[in-house]
Amino acid sequence: MKIAVGGFGHESNTFSTIPTRYEDLRFARGEELIAAEIWRQVRDGHEIVPLVRAWAQPSGPVTPDCYRRVADELLSGLEKSLPLDAVFLSLHGAMEVEGLGDGEGELLREIRGLVGEDVFIAGTLDLHGNLSGEFVRRCNLLTALRTAPHRDSRETELRGVRLTMACLQEGLRPITELIKLPLLLPGESAVTEVEPARSLYARLPDIDAQPGILASSLLIGCAWTDSPHTSVSVLITGTDAAAVRRQALELAEEIWRVRAEFGPDVPTAEIDEAIRMALEAPQRPVFLSDSGDNTTAGGAGDSPFVLERLVALGVKDAVMAGICDPAAVQRCEQAGERNGVDLVIGGKLDQQFAQPFAARATVRRVVRTDRGPRAVVDIEGVTTVLQTDRAAFTCLRDFEELGIDPGRKKIVVVKVGYLFSELRDFAPKSIMALTPGFADQRLDRLPYRKLRRPIYPLDPQTTWRV
Repeated sequence: MKIAVGGFGHESNTFSTIPTRYEDLRFARGEELIAAEIWRQVRDGHEIVPLVRAWAQPSGPVTPDCYRRVADELLSGLEKSLPLDAVFLSLHGAMEVEGLGDGEGELLREIRGLVGEDVFIAGTLDLHGNLSGEFVRRCNLLTALRTAPHRDSRETELRGVRLTMACLQEGLRPITELIKLPLLLPGESAVTEVEPARSLYARLPDIDAQPGILASSLLIGCAWTDSPHTSVSVLITGTDAAAVRRQALELAEEIWRVRAEFGPDVPTAEIDEAIRMALEAPQRPVFLSDSGDNTTAGGAGDSPFVLERLVALGVKDAVMAGICDPAAVQRCEQAGERNGVDLVIGGKLDQQFAQPFAARATVRRVVRTDRGPRAVVDIEGVTTVLQTDRAAFTCLRDFEELGIDPGRKKIVVVKVGYLFSELRDFAPKSIMALTPGFADQRLDRLPYRKLRRPIYPLDPQTTWRV
């Protein structure tokens, strides 16, 4: 068998004004693309052709130029590799392209048009993907992540590759059933370690084991992608059409039955109340999510709103990690360690929800990281990280490389929604602050235009029948 491997995926926040450009992408090519153990096993007796995989941090829609350049590289590699037995793609499911819409749907249209109907196309997805019927119809096999926070990327790739090889070797052409529910959920309302998502996702291995079923997926979707395809989706693939349909219906009906039970697994509050709750909590540290400026959901990452409230409330024992402001980092570098500097922080990328914050800071240190320089400053007792990038603090190493011990602080602010796995395991308590931004958890405040209505919970009286 001859199999081409590549991918292009992005979680697009259409409320963001920060476009995703070609220079924002990260790439894997050649051997790096097929470094997983499963591909080394598949190489025995099969030809694996690595193409290119591109991805970027969640932000605004992908520019047409960015899409075209990556798509052309993928298509060129595929054309040179023909004839092929299969194409295996790493995708996301929520990529929007300016002026085009469903980016991954368009990519699959182009790939299918090039390789023809006989080539087997398989792919892996993020569980925050928004799927269109056209996208699904152009694939033979799809399987998605099953954990949020994500812990199963390798397992998902392994499952996808093994199923693909089984279909190729047995000559199978699976049937896929997609059911779109009129249900809109932010990812923070469907953490897979708590109910009702925990029980729903626990059903998937049992569904997979049913006769005639190959793969089952439940996709929560990306609520900050304003598109006609944005919603919760059920995706079942198998060889028995009746079994596939039955399992998809049963899972979809169960999701709809418990729709009112979805919600954050941590306390939520407006910012001042969230800070008060954190200060009064017996645990230490308390992690506070600046959820509206969550960069892992496409937030700008440069809102100083929480910092301003910490200062206004006289909080001293806190870390603000971090705020994207390259100009402020440069001023700190120029001022030098242990020196004071006047800064105007943030409000440059997000000019809709964020206002710049003027403050006098003392530079503690400037650290060169693999994502660029970061400055650690003191602003009226609040240890504040200023950064040149938009990456969120998702693990302990992010703090350690800056000489910050989060365990010694009472409040640690991070620009995420739910805490990522390592911080989730580390934090004795976390609170989600309902802050403004491109990733506002209060979905009723967002200006949806393309979303299909009615949809629950924006329209509480929504009814649904298959």
